[in-house]
Amino acid sequence: MQNTVPFLDVLIVGAGISGIGCAYHLQSKCSDLTYSIIEARADLGGTWDLFKYPGIRSDSDLFTFGYDFKPWKEKKAIADGNSIKAYIEQTANENGIREKIRFLTRVVELNWQSDKQYWLVTLRSEETGHTEKVAARWVFNASGYYRYDKGYTPEFNGQSNFSGDIIHPQQWPENLEYEGKRVVVIGSGATAVTLVPSMAKAASHVTMLQRTPSYVLPVPTQDPIAKHLRPLVGDNLAFKAARRFNIAKQRWVYAFCQRFPNRARKIIRDLNAKMLPEGFPVDTHFNPPYNPWEQRLCAVPGGDLFKALSNGSASVVTDVIKNFTETGIQLESGEHIDTDIIVTATGLNLLPLGGLVPKIDGKAVSLPQCVTYKGMLLSGVPNFSIAVGYTSSSWTLKIGLLCEHFTRLLNHMKQHDYFQCTPIADPKMETRPLLNFGAGYIQRSIKQLPRQGTHFPWSMSWNYAEDVKIFRKGKVDDPALVFEKSLETKNTAEVAL
Repeated sequence: MQNTVPFLDVLIVGAGISGIGCAYHLQSKCSDLTYSIIEARADLGGTWDLFKYPGIRSDSDLFTFGYDFKPWKEKKAIADGNSIKAYIEQTANENGIREKIRFLTRVVELNWQSDKQYWLVTLRSEETGHTEKVAARWVFNASGYYRYDKGYTPEFNGQSNFSGDIIHPQQWPENLEYEGKRVVVIGSGATAVTLVPSMAKAASHVTMLQRTPSYVLPVPTQDPIAKHLRPLVGDNLAFKAARRFNIAKQRWVYAFCQRFPNRARKIIRDLNAKMLPEGFPVDTHFNPPYNPWEQRLCAVPGGDLFKALSNGSASVVTDVIKNFTETGIQLESGEHIDTDIIVTATGLNLLPLGGLVPKIDGKAVSLPQCVTYKGMLLSGVPNFSIAVGYTSSSWTLKIGLLCEHFTRLLNHMKQHDYFQCTPIADPKMETRPLLNFGAGYIQRSIKQLPRQGTHFPWSMSWNYAEDVKIFRKGKVDDPALVFEKSLETKNTAEVAL
């Protein structure tokens, strides 16, 4: 008797905002296809279930970061982590997606079977360690792009000498007591500028210690478009108007910074100076050595960071760490910062495809040798889609378009009775890094990522308006895609090994 395994049309890896979005589009546009979401954690939400540090929030407005099919109805445009997780959870519950999620289950191997035209997927229970196999025609990897179990922390001299707590935001202790204590937050990125004003409400003092400043941009707590339109036209129309406005604003700000970097620098500096006490050394602490948008801008709703610096509950120090001491941090300048708690908001570690290495007939795929097709498929890898969003605006704007195009591709294959789709790139094609972005966590891992070409459809587009034409309205078929009809396997609930 032959062994059989369950068969799915699509297996989605990860129940974060991308995975839930993909499931919604599959259900609404490919309702006859079967799918399942595999999630290693005990709950959905991905990033928004993982991070628990004080004040965690989005760094993009929820009108563009959220789903286009589910209006954001809360007043805050930049939302806290709990609100975002609740929003994702509502989406899953309202659309019957939660019941398709297998929690505490990890994908440990993906092996494409060329003779069967499906992925043989090995799953492992995080509770029991038990393994099982399922077959999937397609895999949509929505597992995120960074390492979940460990953030990036450089080795500091004398780290073991410090007598207090050293914490990375990614592993925030559930019951950390910092009320009335002195805190140093090492870093200047989105996590640091979020932590400092939040912790400053209860700590005796919080110091943001940075080696290199970042651009910090105050933004309104509430979206002005949505705020004024909601009473007039209701949530749905106000959401659509605010979403369109913010998409255009993000694109305009990015383009302005690219074209007029010196003017953009001056505008940001003037905004910072206006929100800080007279005589504050703005050029020391908020004047990065790079141009605006060479790295991501840090948004602070209502200027909360500047308020904490102004009222004295927080301070900023720009210096180089010499070593940790028993009571704090010794700086190269000779200054010593006394502290009880050190928070290393020093960044993330990238982990391409969530650590999965696809195999084709047992041979591991070398991701750096792959070129991305439209930023969503990998050259030489059949029936495998990835989720890579924008770096110059809301990450999920691109993910939503990718999900739409993915369903269009599946429907095209069904219409023509295709079972396999493989992008084939010219091996002589010139390539470049997938993400042209200066952030440290990107640069540390750039060699582990797939690459992109220099021309369509192998190049990455960062323009939402152009991508709408490509993904939502452009043709699905392309000479770079090789489609194949069924060899032998048919769609069924189970397949034989």
